Amino acid sequence: MKFTLFLLMLFLLSPVQAAAAAEAKEELNLAYVKNGHPLQKLDLHLPAEGKLRNPLVIWIHGGAWEGGTKSKCPAKFLTGQGYVVASLDYRLSQTALFPAQIQDCKAAVRWLRAHAQDYRIDPKRIGVWGGSAGGHLAALLGTTKQFKAFDVGEHLDQSSEVQCVVDWFGPTDFLRYGSPQKFDPQDPKNAAAKLFGGPVSSKLELAKMASPIYYVQAGKTAPFLIVHGDQDELVPLQQSESFHKALQAAKIDSSLKIIPGAPHGGPIFYQADSLQLVADFFGRHLPAEAKR
Repeated sequence: MKFTLFLLMLFLLSPVQAAAAAEAKEELNLAYVKNGHPLQKLDLHLPAEGKLRNPLVIWIHGGAWEGGTKSKCPAKFLTGQGYVVASLDYRLSQTALFPAQIQDCKAAVRWLRAHAQDYRIDPKRIGVWGGSAGGHLAALLGTTKQFKAFDVGEHLDQSSEVQCVVDWFGPTDFLRYGSPQKFDPQDPKNAAAKLFGGPVSSKLELAKMASPIYYVQAGKTAPFLIVHGDQDELVPLQQSESFHKALQAAKIDSSLKIIPGAPHGGPIFYQADSLQLVADFFGRHLPAEAKR
């Protein structure tokens, strides 16, 4: 599956771009927190022939905040289009409760900016892409530019702001999560309860703090591409629909792509047209050629 996915992604590239993606250089297991947790590391995939300043796309994996790995990075094909790609791990809910996960993501962004010159990154052109729990964290990165409480640790002289976000079927509002039959706010065993250290019904303040929809603000929220399947039984489509409406109401550049028949993730999201949608979005907001 992993090799098939890589081949599919190469179809989106010209022969020259495909060859460049195949020859991308890697820097693996870079610690973005000094003497930190073993999961506070990222992988970098560098264009074979990059410019002095290349746009950066950060991939954040899903896994219900309790699983997943940076090693499975669907964004790697973007190296063939001149992007540096970072894929990061973060502390999982069995290790640390929220807000540790978004604190780690912001620490990684700051670390990447602090080392931008080392890896030929343009610190003014950084986008983020995540799926499911990773989509949730990507959406938080895109909406919390002004919320400094999530910025803790090192490189605080650097911004954790991102310029655009691709959110694949991520939760956006834990206080209004659709049908209680599918997501019981009093359930102490669901993924959100594990993330917050107790049922959502008893962690309302933390649940609101974790919900990207409550940070949306004109002029302070990044452009969004949101992609969601209409047969998703884990994260209701309502999460993306209401988030998209909130972004539009604040006059934020937001697009919502609903994939008919799609469940929560799966191969349909990696079809050529879906990946092209992502590539086009980054092409608009993080052009490979910097505007001088």
